[in-house]
Formats: sequence, C-alpha cells, structure tokens
Amino acid sequence: MKFFEIDLFGVYVAPISVLMVAAWFVTVASRRVASRFGLFRHVWHPALFVFSVYMIVLSSMVLVIAH
Repeated sequence: MKFFEIDLFGVYVAPISVLMVAAWFVTVASRRVASRFGLFRHVWHPALFVFSVYMIVLSSMVLVIAH
C-alpha cells in the first residue's frame, strides 16, 4: 500500500506525522495506566522506557496500516 499526503484544512501533511500524533496519544494513555498501577517502579529508566514504548506503538501502527 502506498501512503498519500493528507489534506488537513488546505495543508498537505505527510501520513507519518499523523501516525506520530496518534501513536503519541496511545503512548500517553498507556503511560497513565502504567503510572496508576505503579508499573514504573520496575523500570530502570522511565523516560527511555516510554520512548521505547512510543517507538513500538508507532512501528506497529505503520506496519498494520501498510499491510
């Protein structure tokens, strides 16, 4: 599948930027759930862990949409 530019109020936006925003919202939601249940106690470097989760979510979204 090919990705095409998205027309957002007259501005052409690359599809990866839309996916990045969507992945960020998913990551924020998962970070809040992990914080609420105290899962960050078991993580050595929380910022690195959140970044890794973001990259996994973004990569998964790209693979699912491209398939």
